[in-house]
Amino acid sequence: MNATVQRRLRCAVYTRKSTDEGLEQEYNSIDAQRDAGQAYIASRRAEGWIPVADDYDDPAWSGATLERPALQRLLADVQAGKIDIVVVYKIDRLTRALSDFSRIVEVFDRHNVSFVSVTQQFNTTDSMGRLMLNILLSFAQFEREVTADRIRDKIAASKKKGLWMQGIPPLGYDVRDKRLIINPQEADLVRLVFRRYVEFGSSLPVVKELAAQGYVGKRWISKSGNITGGMKIDKSRLFKLLNNRIYIGELRNHREWMPGHHEPIIDRPLWDQAAAILAKNYRERQPDGHGKVEFLLKGLLFSTDGRALMPWHTTKKNGRRYRYYLSTRDNHEGAGASGLPRLPAAELEATVVQQLRSVLRAPAMIRDMVPAGVALDPSLDEAQVAVAMTQFERIWDELFPAEQRRIVRLLVERIIVAPERIDMRLRPAGIDELARELTAPIQVAA
Repeated sequence: MNATVQRRLRCAVYTRKSTDEGLEQEYNSIDAQRDAGQAYIASRRAEGWIPVADDYDDPAWSGATLERPALQRLLADVQAGKIDIVVVYKIDRLTRALSDFSRIVEVFDRHNVSFVSVTQQFNTTDSMGRLMLNILLSFAQFEREVTADRIRDKIAASKKKGLWMQGIPPLGYDVRDKRLIINPQEADLVRLVFRRYVEFGSSLPVVKELAAQGYVGKRWISKSGNITGGMKIDKSRLFKLLNNRIYIGELRNHREWMPGHHEPIIDRPLWDQAAAILAKNYRERQPDGHGKVEFLLKGLLFSTDGRALMPWHTTKKNGRRYRYYLSTRDNHEGAGASGLPRLPAAELEATVVQQLRSVLRAPAMIRDMVPAGVALDPSLDEAQVAVAMTQFERIWDELFPAEQRRIVRLLVERIIVAPERIDMRLRPAGIDELARELTAPIQVAA
């Protein structure tokens, strides 16, 4: 008599719940899904189905992402050959995105793993089941996108009625009954910022003046009592404030601005003046157009053999731009001739700036460079030179790229790049000019 040995099929139950609501209950949705899966496996015991010892539960994880701990552990065990069948309560517990589902099924197919839904009676080893799975998942994705569209339409309709739907209001406004109302004290600060920007024609003096007078940004207390904001108004926050059309009575919906129902803080003439200065300063920061690629150290870098390093960049299909410095010797004689690798521009520039910061705030350098600066210009006070050198780090991030390049060239004569080190030669004559420029804004803003 011939005996047939039945193969054991190891079954793993995967469960997921999108939110943490109800998880504190003694018997929750995760438990119900797991029990349904275990019962289904038990019903197929005669066919050799047995449950694995591990649980694969993802509580409070969205189906829109594959970066879920239990799912990643499940896929790892599938690839390790520990699982033969994956059981879920419903297909959307595994994923809601058709593209993600396709990737998961590819993993299952490569390792001969079947996929079963308890409530929908599908098995991916069957061609008809595979077709129905794709159809079902397409409807799940369609439902998700329709729900997202409904939410977006509801938000847009609310904004057209003048309702505030964006969380923390901007400086100058509070929220009452979902509508923006003017905060008089904060509104005075907003008007001051616009007026001073128009008067100075530059952001740096405004930032210095606001900091000197102790002004800060919006401070907000949530319903739960958490305090956010209240940060110093730096250059980036200043530009965000100056470009916010809420201050002239508009509301934003995605990239579109629409008329609001709140009272404006800034009148149109003042807004137009500030906008004109912003546009002018933007053009000056990028004199050769928006597409210009900036290289902070262009013309200053040399290899140990005296050959210059040339700037080079490439743009990938995704639009991301990568900048490098390359040896001209490699360019003419072939890669590797200089002994230098292709140097990432951002990392090299950051290293040089950090060295400049360290050198200029070193006590020994201040002691040696102050007499040199005063000797070049007797009208310059020794204290001004010392202050200029120590303030370099503080003002660096506030400068436009063009100003950063100019100051680096003012201070640096040449940078020698070797495979294992970077040597930088400074210009002593640049210290007195740097002192004048760094002290002048303080006098203007005072």
